[in-house]
Formats: sequence, structure tokens, C-alpha cells
Amino acid sequence: MINNVPSTLKSKRIAVIGGGIAGSTIALRLAGLDINVTLFEEGVSLVNGPPVCHLHAGGNLYPDISDEQCLTLLEQSIATMKIYPHCINKRPTVIAIPQRDASNIEKLLPRLELLTQHYKALIQADESNKVLGDPDDYYQMFTRSDIERLKHESQQQEITRFSDWMIPLAKTLDLDSVKFPLLMVQEYGLSLFRIAASTELSLNASTSCNLLVNNKVINVAYTADKTWLITHAENDKQTTTEVDYLINACGYRTGIIDDMADTPKERMVEFKAAYITHWEQSERWPEVVFHGERGTPEGMAQLTPYPDGYFQLHGMTEEITLFKNGLAKSTDDSAQPKLDKSFINKLVQGWNKEESDSRTKKAIHHISHFIPSFNNAVTAGRPLFGAQQIPGNDVSLRAYDVSFEGQQYARAEIVKASSALTVADQIIHKLFDYSHEQLTECRNVNASFTALSESDINRLACEIAHDRNYPTSLAKI
Repeated sequence: MINNVPSTLKSKRIAVIGGGIAGSTIALRLAGLDINVTLFEEGVSLVNGPPVCHLHAGGNLYPDISDEQCLTLLEQSIATMKIYPHCINKRPTVIAIPQRDASNIEKLLPRLELLTQHYKALIQADESNKVLGDPDDYYQMFTRSDIERLKHESQQQEITRFSDWMIPLAKTLDLDSVKFPLLMVQEYGLSLFRIAASTELSLNASTSCNLLVNNKVINVAYTADKTWLITHAENDKQTTTEVDYLINACGYRTGIIDDMADTPKERMVEFKAAYITHWEQSERWPEVVFHGERGTPEGMAQLTPYPDGYFQLHGMTEEITLFKNGLAKSTDDSAQPKLDKSFINKLVQGWNKEESDSRTKKAIHHISHFIPSFNNAVTAGRPLFGAQQIPGNDVSLRAYDVSFEGQQYARAEIVKASSALTVADQIIHKLFDYSHEQLTECRNVNASFTALSESDINRLACEIAHDRNYPTSLAKI
């Protein structure tokens, strides 16, 4: 913990509304500085938003976003790994270009080299940034002959070579359905349930954070004394809390607080879902992504592995992960985009089983176009789903951070989970004028993020998964 925090700052009271990844991470960073923070979360546990499964350490899932966004995602992912080490599934991601797609993997090479060099520079600046392996192993290409050879190998208990990860895919991939070479890159998995457990354990242990779950914020009002009054309810009992700074981290409902605070902002929200399946496999899989044009029947297909034969699926078509009319925009009258009633019903009441099963089967079929034997996979749980916020009007935006209204109101508007720590640091820098060096020092000495018991995280993460009606295997590493 940094000991030179001015007492005038320590006395300031901060409210964070929304206990998703952004809000929870911000609260942890503030508590690590011994600053008084109250975190309001309407649900009974933290980090319960859109499906999170991937650490975008370079943005290679998105060939159309800018190099600048990719470099930002790399930096943010490295920072995320350092503060949430217990929440990372350390396995690479394979990127394949389907034969039906007009692109080719060679178009990504300049970007991959740029990312490799940037990763090297980050390590040279700070050795602790070396969390994605050796920079020279950041990515590797596999030719068809490489894959043909790997088909006849067995994956060892301990994976020692990059190519070992490719063995199960080599044995099951329809080689005629994709272009070569294939790309394997060090983009890892991120466990939603383990982040939920880690943040809850850390915040409950903190003497500087007042964690209020099951608390719905009803109103916020800025006073003549330049403070914020927050009215919130727990089990129909209303309370008002006064704070000096307000941080809006409400995810897809950020506009609701904006409307209360009379701080309009243009944004979109998009309803999305991922699907849980089970497929008997004895070998350890990489994540596998087949590029495709978003929103078309040939949209990207994504296969994310978990322990015990569970796989999470995305298909970027309107029949699978995306939804017709699933994108809503703010208006001149309200900063809160209004989703169609059918999506609100899913968010509040849950899914119709028939639709859930139908979309999961379509996701399985989408993957089996490339991995035919995956057609044997079965539905293994309800969908992971939520509404993702997209600040502004660019639907392709993937790296975004924070915006401010004056000195006492901030919005955490992340699109990807890896942006959460950057948001926290930008807010601390803005509100308390912390330098980059001080923030780095805080990251290095604040052990509350990392000094957690692995067994405690496992126990609570599995409890959270069970309570949300998901297989507990999704909470394991």
C-alpha cells in the first residue's frame, strides 16, 4: 500500500455504482490506496454481466479493428493478468481463416510483428510484464504439413511445446475447410466466476471498502454543497449515502444513472449470448476461432475450452450469439438505450428452454462445419448472456476506458474485461492527481489482488457458478 496518500484524499468518500468487472476493480484499486469507497451492487454477488471468457492480449479475434486498439488491448491484458493471476486459463488461441472467407492469415502478420515488438518493449521497461511467455513465442504459424504430422502425435500430460496444444485440433479439424497456415497466439482464457470470487474475497477483507450487495440505487442527486446523495434500497428499506465522488460503472445500465445525474452521453448496448456444451475429450484444447463476417450466416465461430469436457460457444450470427434488433441506441431524451422487451425478459426472468436449446444446437452445428465430430456435443447448461455497452456510435469499438463530467463524476465504460484496470487507474489519476509512477507502485505493493488462497477462490467460484445454475467446471482452471 502507498503510505504517502495525503490525508485530505483519504478522507474523501467515493461511491462506485455497479459491481461488474469494472466497478469491482475500481473499488479494489481505491481500497488499496486506503481511500474510503462504497460499492453498490444490485445483485447478490459481484461480476454478473455479459459472457466473459477471453483475454484479448492483442485483439487477434478482430481483424478489422485498428492497430492502436490492438496495442491497447495487449497492454490492458498484461495488467489484468498481473492483478488477477488466479483467474487466467493459460492456453493459447488458434485463429483459422475459413475457405469460404475472402481474407487470409498473412494479412495479420504485420500486426502480429507490431504486437511482438511492443510486448518486448513492455518487458524491457518492466520485467514483471512477461506474463504471456517469451516474446518470440507470442505467435506461431502452422502449415498443413505441420498439422498432418501432429495428427499422429499424442499430447503428453505436461505440455512443454507450443505445438502440443495443436494436437487435439489437428486430429479433429476438417483440413479442407480452412486456409493455411493456422495462427496460434498467446491470448488466454479469463474466468468470469473466478474474478467474481476474487473481487468478493478481496473487498470483504478490505477495511477501506464498504461492499453493499443486494442494494438497488434509486436516485442520485448533486447538492449545493458539491456532494452526491445516493438513495439506495435493500429489501425495500431505503437509505441515503453522501459521498464526494460518484463513479458510474453500471455496464449496460450506465445510462440510467446518467439520466438521474443529468449527464447525457451517446451510447449503444447490444444483447449477446454464449452457449455451454459438453463434448467428451481427454486432451487439453486451445481456444479455437474461425474468422467470419459479423452478422452474416458465416460469422465468426469461437470454441472456448474449460475443464472436464465443457466448451463455451460463440457464433457471430443473428441465430446464435447476436440477435435481430439486439442493438439499441441512446436518444435525445435518454442516455439509456432501450432494449426490446424480449431481451429485458431474458435479463430479468431468464430464458425460454426451447429457444435456449435451439440456439445451442445451432452453435454446435456452426462449429461442426469445421470440426465435424463436434456434432456429438450436447447442451450442458443455460446460456451465458448479457447486454454489452458500447460507448459512442462505433459498433466495432473494442478498447475503451472512461469519461468524466467535471471533477466529481466518472463513467467506467469498458467494452472488454481487460480494460477494467486501465479505467481504475485513469479515474485515480483524474480524481487524485496520481502520477503514473505512483500508480505503478500501488500495483506492485498492493497485495490484496494476489494474496488470496487458491482453495478459497476455487470454493467460492464454484459456489457462484452453482448459484447461477452453471456447471461448476466453468469456475475451475
